[in-house]
Amino acid sequence: MAELLTLGWVPAGAGAPSRRRWDAVAAFAAALLLTAQAAAGVLEQARVDNEPAHADRRGGGDSSSAALGRETVIGAFTGAPYNYPSAARVENPNATGATDFTIDPINWYTDPFKSPIYYGARVAQWFAGGKTGAGIDFIHSKAIAPLEEEASFSGTLDGQPLPPRARIKDIVSKLEFSHGHNMLLLNGLLRLPGIGARVSPYVGAGAGVLLPHTEFELANGSRPRTYEYNYAGPAGQALLGVELRLAKLSLFIEYKFTYAHYGAPLSEVEGSWLPVDLWRQAKRWLSGAPAPGGRISTEIVSHQVVSGLAVRLAPAR
Repeated sequence: MAELLTLGWVPAGAGAPSRRRWDAVAAFAAALLLTAQAAAGVLEQARVDNEPAHADRRGGGDSSSAALGRETVIGAFTGAPYNYPSAARVENPNATGATDFTIDPINWYTDPFKSPIYYGARVAQWFAGGKTGAGIDFIHSKAIAPLEEEASFSGTLDGQPLPPRARIKDIVSKLEFSHGHNMLLLNGLLRLPGIGARVSPYVGAGAGVLLPHTEFELANGSRPRTYEYNYAGPAGQALLGVELRLAKLSLFIEYKFTYAHYGAPLSEVEGSWLPVDLWRQAKRWLSGAPAPGGRISTEIVSHQVVSGLAVRLAPAR
């Protein structure tokens, strides 16, 4: 818990990288902006909801269309994530010279507003009564290693021991999941007591898979680079949000805490398209062939603040 309360902060004199300071500032600024948007919507909707009740009886209101019930929701969102530092291990038991080394830590940055930007999509179904639901989230985030930074190294590369400290780019010239750090998650959703007819808070939790675009290359050029999509392991999230319900649309603001456990294969292939790359990986699995470059293992833990717009499709009454 103490770790969560220190989001984006480091001890004085620790020399926090400028990119990570920017990530923390971006996440904080996005939270303020999205909260301001939500607050403006709440104030405006409160004005509407406080109009004389007889307006609805004359057909001048739309409260029935905003009532909770069974409905399908299709939405999209964007926002700002913050990734915690973590260690990464590269293993290649098939290399001619022993290759098994660890980089610790990697201060993953996100650049959420630089192409390809952070984005997500959601399809959800609220069940009868509108209190419980389920849905699927696709999250396209990023995790990029700051190559100019120094880190601690241990282990061997091509049979040679690595120095205890070095710039990341002196050992690894490319290390990122920037097209991106993709998560496909199945969620359960629960609405909390609402604030008026149109303001609906909710919570949720989900689990699923990582489908990142892995980009990895050694600085010494001894192996071909990996540049492709792949299945890399499990992922999960917990979320807390608030929905502002209009006639047929909803604006939502949401906090997400995500966890991703990577075991990404280093295929040493120049990939092209997600389905093609996943099929190539599946064929390798079925044949029992290991990835030529071994694999990279790490964990990406993130705070994310997002805002989005959704269309609500209610069944005909």
